[in-house]
Amino acid sequence: MHDNRFAVIARAGDRIADLSTPRPVIDEDRLAANIDRVQSYMDQHGLNFRPHIKTHKIPALAVAQVAAGAKGINCQKVTEAEVFAEAGFEDILITFNILGPQKLERLARLNERISALKVVADSEVTVDGLAAHFSGHKPLNVLVECDTGGGRCGVQTPGEAASLAKRIAAADGLTFGGIVTYPKPQSAAAVEAFITEALEQLTSEGMTCPIVSNGGTPSLFEAHFVTSATEHRAGTYIYNDRQMVRMGHCTENDCAMHVLATVVSRPNADRAVIDAGSKALTSDLQGFSDYGLIVGYPEARISSLSEEHGVIDLSNCTGPRPQIGEKLFIIPNHTCVISNLFDTMVFHRGGIVTRVEDVAARGLVW
Repeated sequence: MHDNRFAVIARAGDRIADLSTPRPVIDEDRLAANIDRVQSYMDQHGLNFRPHIKTHKIPALAVAQVAAGAKGINCQKVTEAEVFAEAGFEDILITFNILGPQKLERLARLNERISALKVVADSEVTVDGLAAHFSGHKPLNVLVECDTGGGRCGVQTPGEAASLAKRIAAADGLTFGGIVTYPKPQSAAAVEAFITEALEQLTSEGMTCPIVSNGGTPSLFEAHFVTSATEHRAGTYIYNDRQMVRMGHCTENDCAMHVLATVVSRPNADRAVIDAGSKALTSDLQGFSDYGLIVGYPEARISSLSEEHGVIDLSNCTGPRPQIGEKLFIIPNHTCVISNLFDTMVFHRGGIVTRVEDVAARGLVW
C-alpha cells in the first residue's frame, strides 16, 4: 500500500457511486457465481482445478477458490508465490522458466517453506540450472512444459518432453512431476494427441507422469475433451472480461470487474473524456479496436488512451450521451492487467461497498 495520509478509499457501507475515480469495483455476487460455476464444471468432469492467481493477486480470493474445491493454486512468478505462501498456501505451481541465482535462491527458500511447490522447465539449460542449485537440498518437483500449439514456451514434440523428463528424473535435487501446457483455444484434439504420445513415450521409458496440467480460461469449457489431463488451470474466469464475452464463455452480466470512471470533459458533441487512461485501463487491446466496453453506452468507443485521459468517440451514439460528471462502468478488455495497476480492489453488493482488499501481489513480476 502507498502512504495512507490520503483519504480512505472506501469503507463498508459506502455507495460505489460516491467513490473517487478511476477505481476498479468487483461485484461480490458475480464473483461468487463465477467461482461456483467453474468449480462445478470441473467437479462434474472429474478434473482437479488449479486457479491462476495472477488475475486477482489477492489471497482472500484464492481462499474462496480453494474453499469451493480448487486443488492448490497457480502462480507465474516466484515473488507472487512468496506472497501466497505467506498467506498459508502449500500447493503452488509456478508456470514459468526460472533462471538466475537470485531467483533460484528465493525458490529454494520457498521450497523449504511449503510442502508442495512445483515449477516448470522446457529446456536443458533451465533443468540443469535447477539441478545445480537444488542438488543436496530438499528435492524440487519439476514439470515439463509442452507447446501443444499455443506458440509460447514449451518443448516442441512429445519426444522432447520425454527426453527432458528423463533428464529431470536423473538429476540430483529434482523430481519429475509431470507435464504442463497452455494451448491455443479450441484445440483440444491436438492437445490430447500431443499428451497421449508423450505419455506413451514416458511409459515406454518406465516413467510415470503424476500430473498432466492443461490450462487457460480461453480453453476452459473444452477442458473435458482433453481426457488425459488430470487438472486444468484458469485465472480470468473469476472476474471475466470483454474478451471472455466475445469468446462466448460468459455474458456481460457475468463480468464481476468494472472500472469506474468519471466523465471530466465534453469538448464537443461527439467526444467525451474520462479520468481513466492507460494507468487505469489496460492498453491491451486483445484484438479489439478500442479500450473497453461502456455499460449502457454500447455504441460509444473508448478510442484512445493517454496516461490520465481516456477519449470516447460518441459519433455512433443514437441515444443519450454521457454528460460531464457522470460515472461510467467499463468492462475492461483484459482484467488481469487491471489488477496490477491498483493497490486495492473495492468489492460491492448491489452498489454498496462490502470490503476493500489489498492487491497483495501487485507489481511482483519477477
